[in-house]
Amino acid sequence: MKVSIITVCFNAESVIKTAIESVLAQDYQDIEYIIIDGASTDKTMQIVQAYGDRIHHVISEPDEGLYYAMNKGVAVATGDIVGILNADDVYADHQVISKVVDSFKNNQVDMTFADLVYVKADDLSQIVRYYPGKGFEPEKFAKGMMPPHPTYFVRRELYEKYEAFNTRYRICADFDLMVRFFVTHKRPYSYIPGVIVHMRVGGNSAWGRNTRQINREMLHSLRSHGVQTSLLKIYSKYFTKIFQLLAKPA
Repeated sequence: MKVSIITVCFNAESVIKTAIESVLAQDYQDIEYIIIDGASTDKTMQIVQAYGDRIHHVISEPDEGLYYAMNKGVAVATGDIVGILNADDVYADHQVISKVVDSFKNNQVDMTFADLVYVKADDLSQIVRYYPGKGFEPEKFAKGMMPPHPTYFVRRELYEKYEAFNTRYRICADFDLMVRFFVTHKRPYSYIPGVIVHMRVGGNSAWGRNTRQINREMLHSLRSHGVQTSLLKIYSKYFTKIFQLLAKPA
């Protein structure tokens, strides 16, 4: 079972090496690694090129944003399973992709996800917040909740059959994609116990940034897919995030 991993980056010279190393260190052998760069002006591409053919596909050209780049990666992927690792994220250990493949094989599912921890940008061992995938059910989308996207792996055929990221959403195209796959198309899924990704604090949709636009995009996506909700219901997710600050991974 071949796994395609996509990393999208732009001017990521300070973080791209740790993302690449965490992919190349995986003990699972059949991995296709794809890097989509938005024509970086720093040393990102010099770092990427230093790995030679260990990175199977590299595209560096201007694009129209994060989800356009992700779609570009999905379009060139040839794996049975596709996962997306952000440039400032790392896999938690060397067995992550092995666990992912086992989850697909053992559970006969089309999607799988796990837990994630936010960590300090300058110290990946310092946990700031725990973001569990455990306990997620599709009904929680109505509250603006979703599994951690960097832990989310999908059979490539779902992208081909149901389309990839809707680029009308600037921040929440990943949320919209999951609503389609989980709710509209009701594809079977599984949960992998434990943390598989460390995410540096910050990012495009980080807590406290772009809050109004995030929630309005979520509302539009949910209503467009026939999910009954409201802005008030979506804002209620922030109570859950407060508890995540106190929770610790098992």
